[in-house]
Amino acid sequence: MASVQVVDNPRHAALLASPVRQRILEALDEPGSASTLAQKLGLSRQAVAYHVKQLEENGYVRLLREESRRGCTERVVERTARYLVAANGLFGGAALDARRLRDKFSSEYLLAIAARMTQEVGEARAAGERVGKPVPTFSSDAEIRFRTPSDRQAFAEELAEIVARLVARYHDDKHPDGRSYRFVLGAYPIPGRKT
Repeated sequence: MASVQVVDNPRHAALLASPVRQRILEALDEPGSASTLAQKLGLSRQAVAYHVKQLEENGYVRLLREESRRGCTERVVERTARYLVAANGLFGGAALDARRLRDKFSSEYLLAIAARMTQEVGEARAAGERVGKPVPTFSSDAEIRFRTPSDRQAFAEELAEIVARLVARYHDDKHPDGRSYRFVLGAYPIPGRKT
């Protein structure tokens, strides 16, 4: 099972929006058949079989094996990915696009680059898994509480200077073996906490 699958087809997003299909995918943390899933979810076997077929036809579950039970063949399926990630492109022209935003200090811009990062990292992860190679990434997460808005602004300016120096020192767009990375840095007020 892959770890991440990027959902970039609007039709698939609609398919996955069904609460029954979401419950089936959750129940497939371990492989199961329509009968075992129906029992686990309290639904009819026929209803579960229908939804499993839809998920299988669209690439979200796959046949693992077939088992004979009481004169019938049970199809045991598994999810194709542990996690699903929605691509920003699902929303067409209404999607946030960092290229269309001018205010790089706005919450819209931060959301746009987060959406782009989610899609790009998800796609890189899927591509890496297909060839059996991990995706080399790095990340850092910290919480900071500023005394004043001016402290927050001073921190942002100093951090931007440090990042610019690091990028200037390590960036090499001419080396034949080099690999390009997208560096994302953002900060936002933590919801539910005093700002």
